[in-house]
Amino acid sequence: MATKTAEVITIKKPKLTRVNIRIVGDTPLIMHNWDEKNKRMMLEAQQGKTATKKKPCKMPFDDFARSLYWMTPMPTETIIDSGNGERREVVTEELFEQAIENGARFGFPANAFKMAGNAAAYRNGLVKNQMALRGAYFLNAPDNGELVEIKGDRPQCREDIVKVGLGSADLRYRAIFEHWYCDMVVEYNAAGVMKIDDILSCIELGGYGVGVGEWRPERDGIFGRYHIEKQ
Repeated sequence: MATKTAEVITIKKPKLTRVNIRIVGDTPLIMHNWDEKNKRMMLEAQQGKTATKKKPCKMPFDDFARSLYWMTPMPTETIIDSGNGERREVVTEELFEQAIENGARFGFPANAFKMAGNAAAYRNGLVKNQMALRGAYFLNAPDNGELVEIKGDRPQCREDIVKVGLGSADLRYRAIFEHWYCDMVVEYNAAGVMKIDDILSCIELGGYGVGVGEWRPERDGIFGRYHIEKQ
């Protein structure tokens, strides 16, 4: 009788490599975090719970502070809203200054930089589709958290007039970093198709033509542009 020969299967393991890079802002970065309060208000509006409810009093400084991605605890105190009489947790200027003195840290979603790089690579013809880049590399914070720390100047409050619906406008108060940088880690398979030079080119193009944050080039603005600092 013929005997079966065992088939030997060789599994090629990826050669995982990590490279540290520093991203430096070329234009100011405008924050756009949606905190839990804004999410709750949006949900209530969609559920029709605010139709007969008095609007809360606009508090510009609280809006500014909540637009930030806090990596340290966000300080709040309870007040009675003069607009609807409800209890409300707010960030005051005094609490914010105390937080700054105590070393408050702010971040930005690390994945936003990869999304910018992938979009730029596709638009510049480096890849046929963005899906090819989803698992080709990962752009992470040094501690592998969701947020990469934004360093540089302290955040300032920015006031903008924005269009809401048809023919109406509103004021928005958001944080802006005039000069900023962040340290990130590129993780990729050195034995794969994409080499580190190709990956860094994607990230660099993302900083030039797509950007991150509000009013970035992808959204008809000039903010949130950046480049990779030469090591």
